[in-house]
Amino acid sequence: MENGFLEETAACSKAKRMWLGVLDVVLFMVLMIVFSGFGGAVLLVLLKVMPGGEQMGSMLRDILQETVMLVSVFVAAFIVLGARKIPFNRIGLSLRGKDLLFGMLFAVALYAVGFGASLLTGAVEVAGIQFHLPSLLMSFLFFVLVAVMEEVAMRGFVLGRLLDGGMNKFVALVVSSVLFSLMHLFNPNFAFVPFLNIVLAGLLLGASYIYTRNLSFPIALHLFWNWLQGPILGFEVSGTQFSEGVLMLHLPEANLLNGGAFGFEGSIICSVLLIAGTASIILFHSNHR
Repeated sequence: MENGFLEETAACSKAKRMWLGVLDVVLFMVLMIVFSGFGGAVLLVLLKVMPGGEQMGSMLRDILQETVMLVSVFVAAFIVLGARKIPFNRIGLSLRGKDLLFGMLFAVALYAVGFGASLLTGAVEVAGIQFHLPSLLMSFLFFVLVAVMEEVAMRGFVLGRLLDGGMNKFVALVVSSVLFSLMHLFNPNFAFVPFLNIVLAGLLLGASYIYTRNLSFPIALHLFWNWLQGPILGFEVSGTQFSEGVLMLHLPEANLLNGGAFGFEGSIICSVLLIAGTASIILFHSNHR
């Protein structure tokens, strides 16, 4: 009788903890949207009134807007975690040099295979080469901000709180990955295959986090995945052309092998690569626990 009561109490406690985690995720997403919307509006006003603001280059504008997003994510996370009396370092932002290096090398390896396959199948052709160092450096800074913002939000907070709530780690990984893909819903040329691939990208980026609870590897992987994809190889990044790439690409035709107007993340080559990458990360951590 007593054992049954204790088991029921434990089950209720676990269910409550899980729902609190879900509630925290919802509250965080709402606050992030509100703060980023308000911050974006303030930025637009400042750009209109400050001298030369309206003539500012598009990349610099993107950097400022992404900075607003990053601040919004940190403030929203700080408020929700503070209300729960959870230390902010629970997100996993402590830097690990080895993991940063491995994240970069993993992205390079993925694109060596993916871009090589794209060339060999004739899905893309290199039409020319150009090099503009200031543009490369500006785009690198932009993608640093993107990687930190999205990883803190979707892995550090969303996935972290679902895991803390007691949700099965693979279920939590899928849920956070679907939310990650929905964040790109209004990107240009978003369709089913891009949606699926960004879900798969969320699985790839979160696979190490469910074992390590540290963001160093996914931040580096995310940063170099985007930077290699756009400014280096010349693809659109999640449907958006941020700057001219070092390589000027020609698509013989828009199809599922090259992703068409959405870029590499709209291709089935990318799908296979993301699945293989995620499986290798999970296998590695499963064998080194």
